[in-house]
Amino acid sequence: MKTIDIQKAVFLDARDLAACQVVFDELLREIGMAKDCEEAERIGAIVIELYRQGVHDPAHLKLMVESARGLFGRAKPRTTVSR
Repeated sequence: MKTIDIQKAVFLDARDLAACQVVFDELLREIGMAKDCEEAERIGAIVIELYRQGVHDPAHLKLMVESARGLFGRAKPRTTVSR
């Protein structure tokens, strides 16, 4: 008989949520996005999921969310170097 391995739910306390909120707010501020749009909801969900998976360092968490959502370069327009 095969069994299904279901991961245990990871509950977040107030400190965990505060840490996620800081990263979420910083990301939205840097890209100039409102908190009430669909993309912000997706970013928030990714922040929470990565945190639950053990990514607790704010800088690492932010970098992973930026990578997942393709946010690199949104905060500031990319400039090209002319030679």
